[in-house]
This record gives sequence, C-alpha cells and structure tokens, in this order.
Amino acid sequence: MPMWKEIWTTYGGRIAGVSVGVILGLLYFIVGFWDMLFFGLLLWAGYAIGKMRDEQRGPIIPWQQLVEWLTERWRPFK
Repeated sequence: MPMWKEIWTTYGGRIAGVSVGVILGLLYFIVGFWDMLFFGLLLWAGYAIGKMRDEQRGPIIPWQQLVEWLTERWRPFK
C-alpha cells in the first residue's frame, strides 16, 4: 500500500488530469463520434495541467503579468 501512496503523492496531478480528460473524452465520444483527435486533445490537456500542478509551476495563464502588460500598453493618458 505505501507504493500507491508514493505514486499518488508524486504523480497525483497527472493522474487526476488524465482521469478528468478520459471522462470528458468518453463523454464526447459517446455523445458524438466525430473527431477522435478531440479525445486526444482532452487527454493531453488533462495531462499537461496535471503535470504543471505536480511541478508547481504556477498558473497556466499568468494573469498578473498579463494585466500589468495591458495596463502599461494601453494607458489612456501617457
């Protein structure tokens, strides 16, 4: 049992991300058979987000930096 706990603590985000991707992909697959490429995209997105969580890289979109850049770029009165 300790092996599973170690795996979950190391790869928990990836496991959860792939699981959510599989569930969403299966739902899309059952509802509409078109484009299995979309299923792969969902699976990849879940894995990538989970991997970022595992590596604690931060948010996917750096909102703070984006807001600062936009406010600096488009100030009404320079």
